[in-house]
Formats: sequence, C-alpha cells, structure tokens
Amino acid sequence: MTQQTHESGSATTATTTTATTTSTTTTAPTTQALTTPVLTTPALTTPALTTPALTTTVTTAASAIAATATGEAGPGTAPTLTPTPYAPPFPPLAEPRPLGELRVWPRTFHDRLTAPLPGLKAMARFAREGSVRPGREGLADVRRLPYEPGPLPRADTDTVAVTWAGHASWVVRIGGLTVLTDPVWSRRILGTPARVTPVGVPWETLPPVDAVVLSHNHYDHLDAPTLRRLPRDTPVFVPAGLGRWFRRRRFTTVTELDWWEAAELSGVRFDFVPAHHWSKRTLTDTCHSLWGGWVLTAPDGARVYFAGDTGYGHWFSRIGRRYPGIDLALMPIGAYDPRWWLSDVHLDPEEAVRATQDLGARRMAPMHWGTFILSAEPVLEPLTRVRAAWERAGLAREDLWDLPVGASRILERTSLQSAVD
Repeated sequence: MTQQTHESGSATTATTTTATTTSTTTTAPTTQALTTPVLTTPALTTPALTTPALTTTVTTAASAIAATATGEAGPGTAPTLTPTPYAPPFPPLAEPRPLGELRVWPRTFHDRLTAPLPGLKAMARFAREGSVRPGREGLADVRRLPYEPGPLPRADTDTVAVTWAGHASWVVRIGGLTVLTDPVWSRRILGTPARVTPVGVPWETLPPVDAVVLSHNHYDHLDAPTLRRLPRDTPVFVPAGLGRWFRRRRFTTVTELDWWEAAELSGVRFDFVPAHHWSKRTLTDTCHSLWGGWVLTAPDGARVYFAGDTGYGHWFSRIGRRYPGIDLALMPIGAYDPRWWLSDVHLDPEEAVRATQDLGARRMAPMHWGTFILSAEPVLEPLTRVRAAWERAGLAREDLWDLPVGASRILERTSLQSAVD
C-alpha cells in the first residue's frame, strides 16, 4: 500500500482561472507531481502559538452543567488551564486563498488513497455475508440512544460552542460565525433506513448560517435536500473537485481547497486537511473529488478540528504538527463493523481516541454514531467502547465530550494576560 504524503507546501494541483478577490503576497514556489499545471502557493511563516486558558460548560434541555475544578477551585468552578506555548507549525501554513476562486482540478484523486478500494473478492464476500446491520439484540437499545435537544447557547466572538445535530452535523460557533459541518437534516438518506434519532436542532431555530464546510460527497455527509434550504449566497467550503456540484445548484461563493490549503472568512481561518477515506456519489465518479477534514481557527487562536469521515493512519500526527494546540476534535466513532470491510475508511472507538492523542487535541467530541444505522455494530456499542478507551488511555473524563444528540457545549477562552496574572 503506497501512502501519499502531499506534505510540500499546500499540495495544490489546480490551475486558477478567475478569482472574486485578489491579494498581494510574497510567493514561494510549491511543486506537485501531477500532470496538471502547478500553482505557486505563498508560504506564510506563523509565529509560535500561545493557547489561552479554557473553561467549559455543557448545555442540554434538562440542565446547564458546570464543570467542577480540582485543586484550589471550589465545587462548581470551571477549571482554568495554564497557557501552553506551542512550536510553530511545520511546515509553515499556506497563505489563505481567495474566496470563491474558480479552479481547474485533475479528473481523479485516486493518487490520494491510502488504501486500495475493495476489489471483486471483497465485494463478493460482502454480498455473501451481508453483515451491514445489527442483529435484533444490537437494535434493542435504539430507545436508549441519548437525545437531549436544547436551545442553542449564546456565543460571542470570544466563545467556541458546538451543538451536535446528529451524525457528522454540528453547529459550530467560532469567532462570531455560525458554521455547519456536513449538514444532514433529512429524515432519510439514500440506501439507509430512516434516522433512529431525530435531528437535534430544528432548522427553524438556527441562527443565520455564515458558512458550511463539507468533508466529502457521500450521501450521509452531502445532503441535497438540506443544502437547498440555505440561501444561495452562503459561503461554502468544499474539497477540490466538488465545487461544480454546488455551482450547478446556484451557490455563488464556493471555495474549493486541496489538502493543506486554507481560506479566511471574517477572520476565521478554514484549513482543509487530509483524511483516510474516498469519494463516490454516482456509478462513474469514484474519487473524482477529494475528501478530508477541516481545522477552524478563530482570530484569538481557538482551534476546532472536524474529521469528517476517516480511517486511522499517519495523517493525524501530521495534522497535529501543522496545527498545534487543537482545543477540540470532532471525531467519528461509529460505522466500523465489520472491520475487514470498513477499517481503512472508518475509525473504531479505540482508534478515535488514539487519533485524538496523535493530533495533540485537548478534548474529543464523538460523532458519526447513534443517528443512521450504517453498519453491523450494536447501536450503543460505540459510546460504551469510546468511554472505556478514553479511561484506559488515562485521559481526563471531563475532556471527553460525549454529548447526546441535540446537546451543546461551550468552550470559553479567557485572555492570556488574565491567566498569566
């Protein structure tokens, strides 16, 4: 199995044809071993990051639970973390690209696969065994799946808040923006039974959506009926090769990015990063668009990683080196059984904990479970396994944000100067 690194600069494989905005920068050439024309991508030297102290609050329909500090803090006091200096990103982060830039991409991204796609033997075994749904015992706990919808928390420019709408759909409040990740508000998606838990956030209760990020084009992550609800001028950040799908639907600000590339919106930086996955939406478009995760960074340095869909592998440690000080990792933990079929493209709970450690992330919020039945594991197993794996790893229980569908959690950042004083 050949692993593609695409680590030099921003791994750009596209040719720019037009842009909606321009900027003047000092450029450093970047090379890419593909047959398409190569862009020169400016390199941005980023100073060492210092992460401010953090406190957390959880909000559900039933209650707002304050974290309890240890040491000198009294009961009910949120913990204050000592600011930690981080080394500069390596390699330096790429200069943000213009929003809505039109680009030409290679026809296929097969060279980005980190594992071969299933062949005829695997397909025959899959058809023979037919193990894609839990048995009766595995479905018995559907009624116990955690579902506690509550009002969206108030968030200002200095606050990061996340609300789990279900599956890989989050309402992320960061840097004063409201960002949706892989929004799927539909009751059904192609090829699967209906959702086993309702959407955690009614659409009509959403604040104005400032941006949407998409990880890849699979139907449980790219849902056309949901996206039709958005104003067509909503900024959308998508993987390379997926912009055409949105422009055909009259979205006007579509920013396509390659791995390690970034764009900025109202001071929030959106970096597209690699994942161990693939893409396919029709019979003829396998790997014609890219796949990956996103790192969202607020002006004050608050940083959230959204993994999308991914298996386990080398990318996590490399992402952690480039983006030190990730405050929260939104990490998939479900749709992993049978392992012989899904291990290359979906994390199991233990791998999700290991990947979070590889990233150097302070906290992890599980996702991609308890919403759609996509595989054979019992419906509650991902939650019980991830809790056990977190404990075995010796990690602080309060840093595992195992939210019910519909619940929220707030990460409030105090100023560095106040923390030092």
